[in-house]
Amino acid sequence: MFRKAFFVLSLLCVSSLFTVSCGGGGDVDAKMKEFVATYAKLVYANYQEVEKGIKELQTAIDALVASPSAETLKTAKDKWLAVRNPYGATEVYRFYGGPIDDERGLEGRINAWPLDENYIDYVKDAEDSGIVNMTSAFPNIEEKVLSDANEKGGEKNVALGWHAIEFLLWGQDMSDTGAGQRPHTDYVTDGNGTAKNQDRRGAYLKLVTSILLKDVQTVMSDWAPDKADNYAGKMTSGDAKAALTKILTGMGKLSGGELSGERMTTPYTEKDQEEEHSCFSDNTKNDILYNAKGIQNVYLGKYGSVSGTSLDDLVRLKDTALADKMKQQLEASVAAIEAIPEPFDQAIKGDESSDGRKKVKAAIDALQTQAQTIAQIAKLFDITISTELEE
Repeated sequence: MFRKAFFVLSLLCVSSLFTVSCGGGGDVDAKMKEFVATYAKLVYANYQEVEKGIKELQTAIDALVASPSAETLKTAKDKWLAVRNPYGATEVYRFYGGPIDDERGLEGRINAWPLDENYIDYVKDAEDSGIVNMTSAFPNIEEKVLSDANEKGGEKNVALGWHAIEFLLWGQDMSDTGAGQRPHTDYVTDGNGTAKNQDRRGAYLKLVTSILLKDVQTVMSDWAPDKADNYAGKMTSGDAKAALTKILTGMGKLSGGELSGERMTTPYTEKDQEEEHSCFSDNTKNDILYNAKGIQNVYLGKYGSVSGTSLDDLVRLKDTALADKMKQQLEASVAAIEAIPEPFDQAIKGDESSDGRKKVKAAIDALQTQAQTIAQIAKLFDITISTELEE
């Protein structure tokens, strides 16, 4: 009797393992829907943290403009740096026509780069340049004026977003060893200030921060839970495979063509700091790192205190070896980015034997390998995605 029971139990275990390895349809479909629901929750939690950070940045910028000093300027810079980390993690929610990339063009208002500094304010040897100083062309610093000016006449004519704020806080980066050194006196209006139009500069900085907050809140509202008619509601109640296609597209395109390509290979090839993501503050390495962590967050189904059924759980129903490989590659790409020496604009210089360039190239390679595995995962679910990697 014992042998018979053991034999039956063994057959049940083998049958169970076979079902898991082949991805029994019901289990996969249920897990897929659960993962999509987790994804929507973590996107919202991520944007909530960004909103909180921008409000703190706004408070610091109000204090800087009201009472310019080395201390208030530093506080504003610190708040910008702090909130860039959670924002960096949101970049994986792009590239599939979602709320930030739809016809409203919010991404171009929020995170457009690179930008021509002299479109906004003075630069070396051009003290009268920019919207701040062109008082005849731009008599009023108003939301419509800045919105209309954003990317007008060229994609580098950026007037809004993170990098406009960054430039107004740091100024041009003229140093090989550090970030930009805009003096706080650029905001002093009592006659002892530096540069011109300090009052307009302060008004611009406050307004562009307010616009950023509103634009991020617009995106965030589309991910708010318990709303049947917003983007999150439609995604979680709709076809789960279609939603998974979008999620994997965001992961693949960020890891491939965007992060390893535009944000890393382009500056690596050009050896030009103007091509790096946060060239005024020297925050580029952190930008890249949190972009990569955002991909990892989605795969693991975690952001802060939010967690649930993950993409890893879903992949394991079909191919545990591929799931293990993906986890290892995500960890490897994050580690490779962490190994890049700072500042990034110096790491990309020199010849191919330099430590910095070797480590940048290693991180690029790790992200490209990871992107290929993301495409493999898509095929596991009969999904074809583009990672925008060069053939």
